[in-house]
Amino acid sequence: MLKVMSTYVFLRQRLHPGLLEILCRSGAQGIEIFAARQHFDYTSRVHVREIADWLRSNTLEFSSLHAPLFSDSEMGRGGAPSVNVVHPDKSRRIDAMDEVKRALEVAEQAPFKFLILHLGEREDRWNQRTLEHAMTAIEHLKAFARPLGVKLLLENIPNEVTRPENLLEILSIGHFTDVGISLDLGHAHAGEGVHATLEQLKALVCEVDIHDNHGMKDEHLWPGTGSIDWAAAMTGLHGLPQLCPAVLEIACQPEESPEAVVQRAAETFARLEL
Repeated sequence: MLKVMSTYVFLRQRLHPGLLEILCRSGAQGIEIFAARQHFDYTSRVHVREIADWLRSNTLEFSSLHAPLFSDSEMGRGGAPSVNVVHPDKSRRIDAMDEVKRALEVAEQAPFKFLILHLGEREDRWNQRTLEHAMTAIEHLKAFARPLGVKLLLENIPNEVTRPENLLEILSIGHFTDVGISLDLGHAHAGEGVHATLEQLKALVCEVDIHDNHGMKDEHLWPGTGSIDWAAAMTGLHGLPQLCPAVLEIACQPEESPEAVVQRAAETFARLEL
């Protein structure tokens, strides 16, 4: 599996080549960039060009871009609404899709393979209308992403909309054969369980997000510091029908130095035998 680090671990900092150099030292072969304006301003051609220039002159693969969760530079703390492509209000859905398209345009300067998309927010419910909104959003964003060489991946998050059976229904009814799944093991552990989620979605998994928690909430801890059975989880991952990137998506800890991040990431890649 391709060893990938998410820049989520540096979410509180502006992304710059120095941080990418740090991720390289961890043994990562690729990166997933988290599209948050205070971290990676995908609307700034100057910032995008800075990252694109570094990527062109280095071997680190730009594997995926995580779609924005908010359109402001404060992650919603200032009152900005979330980016929710299945929101009941049509204007909110349109605004959300426009924001995701702004992020997708990064591929014009810095090509990447996958866009990781959330369907809804934590408390969003599953119903017929949500299904329709999801299919409309996927069709629209898929058409925008295709000429850029980007494939959409839907992530299982802590809500009803992205339970494994509902993701399968969305993809089946919409005939979205060219849309895949980003399997988040931490979210699965706090939801239906890693094994159950993996068994239902394994045929469609194109990327795996790796982080830990204690089974109660989404903590994005280093593997081994929560309660996931990593031996069983890795056995399941190695049985996937296709090799896919394994993304370490660890929450930012202000007290953790860049050197500590490098060391813990390298140890994690080795321990999980990625």
